[in-house]
Order: sequence, then C-alpha cells, then structure tokens
Amino acid sequence: MTFNTDNQYDAIIIGGGACGLMCAVQAGMLGKRTLVLERNDRPGAKILISGGGRCNYTNLYTTDENFVSSNPAFSNQAFSTWTVEDTVAFFERQGIVGKEKTLGQLFPVSDKAKDVVAVFTRLMLHHGQELRINSNGVAVKKLEDGRFRVSYEDNGTISTVMSNAVVMASGGLPVAKLGASDFALRVAREFELDVVPTAPALVPLTITGKDAEWFATLSGNSVFCRVYNESISFEENMLFTHWGLSGPAILQISSYWKPGETITLNLLPHHTMEQLIKTERQSGGKRLVSQLLSDFFSRKLVESMGKFLPIDTKIASLSKADANQIATTIHRFNIKPAGDKGYDKAEVMRGGVATHELNPKTLESKKVPGLYFGGECVDMTGWLGGYNFQWAWASGYVIAQAI
Repeated sequence: MTFNTDNQYDAIIIGGGACGLMCAVQAGMLGKRTLVLERNDRPGAKILISGGGRCNYTNLYTTDENFVSSNPAFSNQAFSTWTVEDTVAFFERQGIVGKEKTLGQLFPVSDKAKDVVAVFTRLMLHHGQELRINSNGVAVKKLEDGRFRVSYEDNGTISTVMSNAVVMASGGLPVAKLGASDFALRVAREFELDVVPTAPALVPLTITGKDAEWFATLSGNSVFCRVYNESISFEENMLFTHWGLSGPAILQISSYWKPGETITLNLLPHHTMEQLIKTERQSGGKRLVSQLLSDFFSRKLVESMGKFLPIDTKIASLSKADANQIATTIHRFNIKPAGDKGYDKAEVMRGGVATHELNPKTLESKKVPGLYFGGECVDMTGWLGGYNFQWAWASGYVIAQAI
C-alpha cells in the first residue's frame, strides 16, 4: 500500500462522470485543487454513450416535476443555483452550441458526445485539476482530526490520499461494463446515512407467459402512444421487441412501474375510435376494420390485432359490442410486464442516498461534515431527455462552491 499524507487537495472526487467532472472544473475556476478518481480508462464513459453517442446534455424545461424521488422538490435549490440557462451558457462559452429536438431536449450541433467530454478534460487541465484513471475507490474513512482518508486501487496496488472533503460522484448501478458501482451507496451506509431502495429506471420491460410470442412477432414495430398508470402518463414512441417493450414511452413509465403492476396503452391517443367508426359508417362503412386501422398502424401490427379484433369485418357490419371491443383494445390496452431488463439495460438508477440526509444548498451530509453526494447516487432520478444531466451539472456546481 502506498500513502500520500500531504493534504494537498481541497477535495477528492470519486467518479469522473458528469457530476464529478463539473465539480472539478467549477472548483478549479474558484482556485481550488481537486483529485478525480475514475475507475475507467477514460472519463465520461456514460456521457460518451448518452443519446446514442450524441449526448442530450440538458432539457430546456427542467423542473422538479421531471424527477422521481421521495422528495423531488429537494432539487429546487440546486436548480435555482445552477439553472438550465447556466448550462447552456457554460457550454456555449466552450464552443458547444445546442440544438433543440423533441420536448426540450438539447444536443450539441455536432451530434458528438465526445465534444462534451472534451470540454471538461480541457478545462481540468487548464485549471490544474488532477485526474487519475483506472483508479477504483475502495474505502472512505474519516479520521479523528476531521480529515478523510480515501483508499483506491490502481492495477492491483492500493494507494491512499487525504483531504478535508470527499465528493461521492461515482454514479449508480447501471451499466456494469461502464464501471457501474454501488460504492457511493456503500459509503453512505457505512456512515449510517439512509439510502432509498434502488431499482433500474429508464429501462425496457419484459413480457413472458402466454402473451410473449405475440409481442415477439411484432419486434421492430414502433407506435406513437400514450402509456399510463395510476400516477402518470407519457406520450412518446413505443417499440416492440422480441422480449417485450422498449422505446421512450416505456422507458419513461418504467421509472414509475413496480413489479406486479399493470400499465395501460392508448395506441391512438389523438383520435377516438368511436368517432372514426362513426365517420366510416356515414360514408357507407364498406371498408374492413383492418383497412381503417391501416391508416394509423403498420401492416404487421394490424394483422396481429386479429388476435383481439374482428379485423376482417366490414365496418358497416360491426355490432355495438364489436365497436366497443375495438375502442377498448385500441385506447385501453392493458399490459402486466413480468419484469425489466435490469441494470445493464437501464439508463439510470432509481433511489439512492436519501435527500433528507443532505443539505440542499451544498449536498453535504448533515451527519458527516465534508462528505458530499451528487449526481445519480442521490435519490433524484430524472426522466428521459436530458434531465439527469441537468441534475448532474447542477449538483456538481453547488458542491464545488462548498468544498
């Protein structure tokens, strides 16, 4: 084991992702010196794959309502300190101009996530911040003199560094191949901080049993829909897969779904089947049900609906019961997922360090002065579409002001 007894860092930041990098850069701008320990061979691993490699780095309409948490309003302090406008201006100063896509999602004009990471590596170098890659945090201890001793592993060698402050920005449990770790949660528990139970979020859902084959045959088909449960609804595209359902609408609802619950699909949210059938009848009703449905859905989906609907019946010949069945199936298609695809397919983790354990102005532990938690390891899980990045930037910024 090697030791570094010099207290040469204002803070040790564990995790070189979005929160950790922003924290290091902002601390550097204030003349503070930090050490970032990153377990991967390069920083920003999840940034690089986000948005299909394009990096949806914020959302223009971010509020606490876009977060799943035991206390979503906890985020308001950070979001008022570091706003979406601050994020946009920060990146523009570094040469990254955003372009808005659907629902307020902001991407770099270049469509290259690596440009976002390059901003931080360049600024860290400029401000004298130290980055150690392939450095996996293994322990955080607080000494009697108030300092922290952080142990980390590098190629089988355990080294130790000291600091007055430690920032846990090591993310959550998705995705193992990108260095996902429960280290922040373990550290929180070791210091007797409450941790909200965790689960995969923004994750595809699986279908098993008698309906599995029906979903599998539709693999690759996408449909715009409204998906909802008792607490929330989303209108976006849904994708059928050979193991169940994915796509933005499903990823969004997954953050609110619990095993055993049913979700409902409105496959035609901007139309009413009753009115469409009525209009067809007024014009003679000579078309088949399948022909009417083909106006809105793929041929494969229409054919598959034959399992539930009289698709080969002329609309003029539909009984009242048939018409009601069509409307119910299209607008209230109930699904009971068997489970989800787990952390390796999840974009983020739900749950984490309880917000009541942290000072909302600084994200410092109330019980352990000098210990900070930011980003994904906190119980603050954003929707799909740049919200989690905005939380990462904001939490990294407010911590940097405090360390």
